[in-house]
Amino acid sequence: MTATFEHVRPSACPACNVAPAAEHLAELPKDATLMLSLPGIHCAGCISGVERALLAVPGVREARVNLTLRRAAVTAGPEVEAETLTAVLERAGYEAHELDPGVLATTAADRAGRDLLMRLAVAFFAMMNVMLLSVAVWSGAEGVTRDMMHWISAAIAIPAVIFSGRPFYVSAWSALRARRLNMDVPITLAIALALVTSSYETMHSGEHAYFDAAVMLCFFLLGGRYLDHRTRASARSAAQELAALEVPRAVRLAATGEETVSVAELAVGDVVRVRPGGRVPVDGLVLSGQSEIDRSLMTGESLPVFAGEGSVVSAGEVNLTGPLTVEVRAAGRDTALHRIADLVAVAESGRANYHSLADQAAKLYAPFVHILSVVAAVGWWLYTQDMRIALNIAAAVLIITCPCALGLAVPAVTTAASGRLFRKGLLIKDGTALERLAEADTVVFDKTGTLTHGLPTLLDARALPPEAARVALALAEGSAHPLATSLAKALRSEGISCAEVNGLREVPGHGVEGLWRGQVVRLGRATWVGAEAPEETATFLKIGEEAPLTLRFADTLREGAAEVVEALQRQGKRVILISGDTRGAVARFAQTIGIEEVIAEALPQEKAALVADLSAKGAKVLMVGDGLNDTAALAAAHVSISPASALDAARSASDMVLMGRSLAPIADAIRTSVSARARIRENFTIATVYNVLAVPLAVAGLCSPLIAALAMSLSSITVSLNALRLK
Repeated sequence: MTATFEHVRPSACPACNVAPAAEHLAELPKDATLMLSLPGIHCAGCISGVERALLAVPGVREARVNLTLRRAAVTAGPEVEAETLTAVLERAGYEAHELDPGVLATTAADRAGRDLLMRLAVAFFAMMNVMLLSVAVWSGAEGVTRDMMHWISAAIAIPAVIFSGRPFYVSAWSALRARRLNMDVPITLAIALALVTSSYETMHSGEHAYFDAAVMLCFFLLGGRYLDHRTRASARSAAQELAALEVPRAVRLAATGEETVSVAELAVGDVVRVRPGGRVPVDGLVLSGQSEIDRSLMTGESLPVFAGEGSVVSAGEVNLTGPLTVEVRAAGRDTALHRIADLVAVAESGRANYHSLADQAAKLYAPFVHILSVVAAVGWWLYTQDMRIALNIAAAVLIITCPCALGLAVPAVTTAASGRLFRKGLLIKDGTALERLAEADTVVFDKTGTLTHGLPTLLDARALPPEAARVALALAEGSAHPLATSLAKALRSEGISCAEVNGLREVPGHGVEGLWRGQVVRLGRATWVGAEAPEETATFLKIGEEAPLTLRFADTLREGAAEVVEALQRQGKRVILISGDTRGAVARFAQTIGIEEVIAEALPQEKAALVADLSAKGAKVLMVGDGLNDTAALAAAHVSISPASALDAARSASDMVLMGRSLAPIADAIRTSVSARARIRENFTIATVYNVLAVPLAVAGLCSPLIAALAMSLSSITVSLNALRLK
């Protein structure tokens, strides 16, 4: 079959499946821990039964079952494979599956979200109870009654604030140890001063205590922190995803025969065998054998290419049909796949240095608040010689200037915008993505799998003679080749039935053949059937001595692709198409969709280099792509989007994921991001005006810590309501 057609999704067939968890776990290095999912266990008896069955497997050193998570952690030698363990457990009566590494990677982020939510709930419970107790004091309670209310409030508020505010204390302490300030330092000081002054007042039967202010402060700040957490999807690093595609072991051909060794032990000049369905472990040169190689991970284009003697293969590619003997040219860290992972890691770390509007405000805000609070406290102590009054004024200044509104300014808007875009099919993964998207002025699109579906569609199925169509269907169903799969699907949809073809045999790298009515029939590459290969994607059917019939294929345009290109151009964005496909195919497609700037036959490094070059010239690049060859560019771009059908590594490298099939939400996302940035700036303005008006009152002693807490809450509510205008 010809080597020109479009993108085969890595999961199009079992042989092309990208780094399945079973393969990943089965090929772990020595003394590895295999993770198994056990959805059916429910009691202590299950735990002992599973552990007993696992420990009976030769090579298993330790087996631990976690009933809460329904997982088993198995420490075993390199000879133990995950499939062996699951089979043993199934024979013992327990359902077991290899645990996807992605599940483990998201556990920490999920735990952090649950922890924030729990602390928020505790703060809310304490705030409502302390506020209820404060009603009696506000109503004029005096003497023993007032003291009792204060002591009960202290008993509720102090443990709650210590527990709920822990994220702020840890962050503030880390900043102070590094001799720097952050937004959590004034927050911690405000809470501490409120608790200290309130405790002092309570112990001395004072009139005022501000436990309600301290708890309220914790609640609103935790609310902002949780909103911020919800805007960030828990996703693995793209570099980790790429590392999962590397094959840890290979079959090396030695003088004594075949031996399985770690890829790290391979040297240039060694010879390895790559079996059909396996992933190529090294960069190398094919010495013998014929097959078809799925190179979609490296090029983004899905048509498997012929690999024979003298062909160059790369680590991570999938050998589809025949065994290959490969001479090692590069292994381990020297392979092209690992170099792409390094590019992605560098790009990710660079993008993490983006300073959001909130970060920029914090740099100016924290020192100002501390200086102002100290000055107010010192001034009032010199004026009154009363430390109690000085501490109350300092607490009021810290509380009324507490960055609660600033803390909510960004996450409140981001959450509102995220909800709006999610309903339209776009998931935002990164908290600063909207701010960066609003700045984008250049959009770079990948072609296959992004602007197109990446799946071949048979053209003119009804033009085939009936008997030829029946023969073609019989041959196509005998092959796992993507073109054959597409052909079979198209002919079946036309109601065509199979001809009786005997002796079906797939010839690696060429196609499939058989006997029909005493004639040899073939479906495959042009050179194999004696046809002239066209520039377009095609396969060929030859029946006996008849002239070959051409079966042409085309990729289909993704829904909303043309509309989003037109909308972006109307918005004044520069639109560029970059693809690993051939120049002719890319040029024809670009003309169809209306993109003038085109780059074809681009390798992964060239895509990343294009983004880096545009960025160096001052452009803010939005990259939209879906494959491994796009991953480095996605990570290097100012902001990036990938479809949900994209490779795991591409989705991890992206800031946003299109959940549906249409690209239309991209243009709306840019409009929404511009509006969101305006709302964020408005929120900062609200917070600034609030501080300008409130701070003089606190410094002048006209606001108690309680009034300051109420004023702070009002500013937070105002910021949140302004953010909801996005909906």
